[in-house]
Formats: sequence, structure tokens, C-alpha cells
Amino acid sequence: MNSETDAVEVRTLAERVFNQLQDAIVRGELAPGSKITEPGLSKAYGISRGPLREAMRRLEVHRLIERVPHVGARVVKLSMKELLELFDVREALESMAARLAAENMSPDEVAKLREVLAFHEGQADLARGEAYYQREGDLDFHYCIVQGSHNRMLMTILCDDLYYLVRLYRTQFTASGNRPQRAFVEHHRIVDAIESGDAELAELLMRRHISASRATVAERYAAVLEEEASQPATG
Repeated sequence: MNSETDAVEVRTLAERVFNQLQDAIVRGELAPGSKITEPGLSKAYGISRGPLREAMRRLEVHRLIERVPHVGARVVKLSMKELLELFDVREALESMAARLAAENMSPDEVAKLREVLAFHEGQADLARGEAYYQREGDLDFHYCIVQGSHNRMLMTILCDDLYYLVRLYRTQFTASGNRPQRAFVEHHRIVDAIESGDAELAELLMRRHISASRATVAERYAAVLEEEASQPATG
């Protein structure tokens, strides 16, 4: 095996591990604030340190892990202030994306958006009213809206810089309870506005949608922080 083949294999392994780890973080299997180590992850995922380091670098770039002096790497954990700031940015930029999508999305792109919602509707957890877990990328409603804006700056900010961090808190704090069915209905109304080319309505509906999500996340995250604060200190 030559060096070029070795490098391709390392990148492939790193991609696989990155996907596994980011999914574990988003779903809460690796808890916010929890310490992670290369030896521990190497053992858990059966991978050599080279691809693992590359995967961890990507996780850091996507703001899912952070390096803490004298502590090491840990899963990111936002303060309440940081969380609310993140949703303020979402509300401003995603409502803009919805307005631009109403102006720029082609009929084929709108049809694809409806296919995404049809796929979501077929999920057993949503049908039971238990959860609304969106897979990443092209199966993520919000990702598709941003792509449909055709604005490269917005796409870079929302689909690269902030995407995984937003997805983490959206999944852990709004994907279950009584919010999923309401969110699904709101998604349909947003698509209706985009399809009709009503940019003002699409922007308004997305702003209201993100605002409702923000309120749910803030309420649930406050409860988590309060519970953690009440636990006796260990160590």
C-alpha cells in the first residue's frame, strides 16, 4: 500500500469516526461538558490515533468539542447566555434565508423540500407524537431552506460554521415532548409561503418558528442547569 492510498484510508476512517462522534454528541450520548480522550475514543471506536486526531480536529472546527487548558478536550456546553445568543442569530439569519428561498427556489427545489417533509412524516417517532429527529444535511428541513436561499454567505454561516452546534441543541431540547407536531405543521406553512413566492410571509413564519423553538429550548435547558446545580459536588 503506497502513501497516497494510506492517506485516503486515513481520511475515510476519519470521516466515519467524525460522523459517529458528531451523531453521538448531537443525540446526547456524549454529554455536554463531558471529557473525552484519544485513548478512550480509540478504544470505543476501534480506530488508530491518526484518523481519530483528524476527526477530533473537525469536531473542534464545528464547535462540538473544545480544548480546555489543564483539562483537555470536552464536549461543548454552552451557557444559557450563549445558547440564547445562538438562537438570536438563527432567528435573524434563517428568517432571511426563508425570504430569499421564496424569491429564489425553483419548483424542483420546492418539490424536494416537500419530499423531505414527507420523509419526516413517515418517521415512527413523529407519528407517535414522541419526537421529531431530523437527519443531517439534505434530510434536514432547515438546511434545505438555507441552501434554497442561494446566498453563499448565509450557506457558509448556517450550514458550515454553526450547523452542528444548532443541530445539537435543537435535537436535544425540541425533538421530543409536545413541540414536534407543532414544528412539523409550522414547516408545512413555511413551505406553502415559499412555494407561493410570498417572501414576506415566509420570513415572518420562519421568525415565529425559530422564536417558538428558542422558548422551548431555553425552558428545558434552564431546567437541566437547575437540576445540575442541585446535585452534590463530586470529586
